[in-house]
Amino acid sequence: MRVAYQNSLALILAASFASTIGGLPFNSLPILLGALADTFALKPQEIGILGSVCFAGYLVGTLSSVLIINRFCWRKLTVLCALASCCLLLLSALSDANWQMFLWALIGFFAALMTCLGLRIIGQTLNKERALGIRQGIELGVTSIVLFFLPAFIISQFGYVGVALSLCIIIFLLSLSVFWLPKNTHLSTENKSIKSQLDIPLSAWLALLVFLIFATGNIALWAFLERIGNSIELESAQLGIVFAVLKLLGGGAALSVALVGNKLGLRKPYIIVLSVLTLGLYFIWTSLTSGSNQFVFFAMGAWVWEVAFTWGCVFQTAAVARLDQKGSAIMLIPAAFGVSAMAGPALGGWLASFGYQQVLLLAFATSIVAVICYIGPLAVKQRQVTKEGLADNIN
Repeated sequence: MRVAYQNSLALILAASFASTIGGLPFNSLPILLGALADTFALKPQEIGILGSVCFAGYLVGTLSSVLIINRFCWRKLTVLCALASCCLLLLSALSDANWQMFLWALIGFFAALMTCLGLRIIGQTLNKERALGIRQGIELGVTSIVLFFLPAFIISQFGYVGVALSLCIIIFLLSLSVFWLPKNTHLSTENKSIKSQLDIPLSAWLALLVFLIFATGNIALWAFLERIGNSIELESAQLGIVFAVLKLLGGGAALSVALVGNKLGLRKPYIIVLSVLTLGLYFIWTSLTSGSNQFVFFAMGAWVWEVAFTWGCVFQTAAVARLDQKGSAIMLIPAAFGVSAMAGPALGGWLASFGYQQVLLLAFATSIVAVICYIGPLAVKQRQVTKEGLADNIN
């Protein structure tokens, strides 16, 4: 019998907070790197390498999670990762520049484990769209608060040491949700061998590949969104407004999925995502070609695109979880996202040399590929897997 949990709000919140802990170093990386640069007088090249090292640790953590998470109690693993993250941040604040790369590689590693743990737990809920929407909304909401609070009140007064201490406090508070997790419980499987944990259904691998394609094209656009605004000569204040509202809308979009849940079925969500995303890309395209109201078109385009992209990520993550009832595939979502975060900006940079419209076309093309796959063969397979799961639960 496969393990599936009712949509207990306490369990979903606990998993969401665990995932948020993992996302904190990654989501606040620009601010952290800036504070590190000021504190240790690091050169731009050194900052870039430090960010890459952190991301390398994060990628190793996501790939390792498939082999690690199923072997440990949820509570113990949450406490271990939260404690390790706090200790590493404190050591980073107290150490000199020579230790930062080693420490930040480990910070990235444990952050990835926390993110994957949250996804692993959420992947076992019955209404995956609802649970993943809550998770994404909480993560983006906390990130927005952190990104507002740290520069305005902490960095200016206390520098990197203050940032590290603040993140430790936030991680401690979020980790208190560990008491909402079942006691002495983990998602046990009949076979915990490496071969068994990597035995992921072919359809789930295909869904991961499609997610990677979708994310690559859209992250390429995200990487150059500021440059697009700069090319139409928007002022810094205007860009600040666009990106501040954009993150809030991303959180709202995720929570809207939580409200809708799985009521839209297996095909309709992707048709909606493609329609809204296309509208957003059209507005951005118009901002590049229109001689007037460029700020309005750019802002509307960026905001509408962000909503669609968030929806797309949540719905596709739910599909990956549904296609692999054992829960291994969903832990590879951060790895797929990470690979796309490396490939997207590089591909976008090459296309941008031919004009920013080419980057918009890439986002549109990869989104079409994803939607065709999800409303076609992957929808059929999800329906089949869901029926098999219900039959197993009855038996």
